[in-house]
Amino acid sequence: MLTADEGQRYDRQILIKEIGEEGQEKLKRAKVLVAGAGGLGSPISLYLAAAGVGTIRLVDGDTVDLSNLNRQILHGDRDIGRVKVHSAKDKLALLNAAVKIEALQVTINEDNINRLVEGCDLIVDAMDNLPTRYILNKAAIEKGIPFFHGAVRGLEGRAMTIIPGKTPCLRCMYHGDVPKEKFPVIGVTPAVIGSIQATEVIKYLVGMGDLLTGRLLIYDGMSMEFREFKVSKNPQCEHCGEKSKRN
Repeated sequence: MLTADEGQRYDRQILIKEIGEEGQEKLKRAKVLVAGAGGLGSPISLYLAAAGVGTIRLVDGDTVDLSNLNRQILHGDRDIGRVKVHSAKDKLALLNAAVKIEALQVTINEDNINRLVEGCDLIVDAMDNLPTRYILNKAAIEKGIPFFHGAVRGLEGRAMTIIPGKTPCLRCMYHGDVPKEKFPVIGVTPAVIGSIQATEVIKYLVGMGDLLTGRLLIYDGMSMEFREFKVSKNPQCEHCGEKSKRN
């Protein structure tokens, strides 16, 4: 049940007929893992908290650096040197104290991923490197947890939603590994892509609209264009195809 304060706080989104009070209660009961408290993780967690998602498990092993501040809007000058998830938790608590923030200062790896996703309804990819995304994707497939992918570079970004057992996964689309690198990015790009990911999460939790399943959405800020590419399941995918069953 929603409290009187919650009814007032979320009044405008409850007016959306596909959400209503029932949908708002679904958001309140949800527990979402946001992997990363940086450029993408900032708008994702801010808008999920604002929407009333009940529990956000925020995972990031880094501390705030001056070079983060052009895009990581959960943090500011006073947070330099602080643990990112602690800084983020403070900001999210100011935005919506009713949302529970589980702040985990952890670097995601194959040894801890099962523990990190335990009890979560969804996994949101707010990472900056493909190897960690592969770890998240594989865990999502194995656990049957919906996975919301996003990535940015410069003024370009992309997003896709993965429903295990039903849709193509991240590994169907990307092949091989890409070494971690320092890449260009301006804050408005993760703002756009993170907002799209948060929208997909809310839609999934409430059960409304069409998701970005089997579709890779490409945003080009230079030309201000959105393009879409169909993604097909790879029968030999190492994570969701025949190869995964042999491993």
